[in-house]
Amino acid sequence: MKNKSEISVILHNIRSVYNVGAIFRTAEAAGISKIYLTGYTPTPLDRFERPRKDLAKAALGAEKIIPWQSFKTIGPILNKLKKEKVKIIAIEQSPKSVDYKKIKVSKDTAFIVGNEVKGLSKSILSKCDVVAEIPMKGKKESLNVSVSFGIALFRILNI
Repeated sequence: MKNKSEISVILHNIRSVYNVGAIFRTAEAAGISKIYLTGYTPTPLDRFERPRKDLAKAALGAEKIIPWQSFKTIGPILNKLKKEKVKIIAIEQSPKSVDYKKIKVSKDTAFIVGNEVKGLSKSILSKCDVVAEIPMKGKKESLNVSVSFGIALFRILNI
């Protein structure tokens, strides 16, 4: 997708390094401009600033292509994006969510996904412009975070 809008991604408190790697790979395929890693989300570099082989295995080099930044807390990056008038879209289940197929992107946007089990907190969701949900038809109530991210991202961006 080639457009004038900057599209970024926030990964908040993702536990699995493999999910992070998969999201990097999907984000690169979708032309995402930047990834923000917040909370305890693993980064492409370990605590000694060495490349993580486990993340690289899932990302297949995307971690070297997409610019990324890591923050201990999510608040500052959300505040920065809000100040810059970036539309923040959470991919999450919530009583206030809308069907992801109804979401349109027409300006700078940041997609945010959260922890594999707990998702995103109510306080984080309250700072989002929209909460997009993928309806479930089976007995399971949710998908893996990297799978949800890919489905929603490609549909919302019309890729």
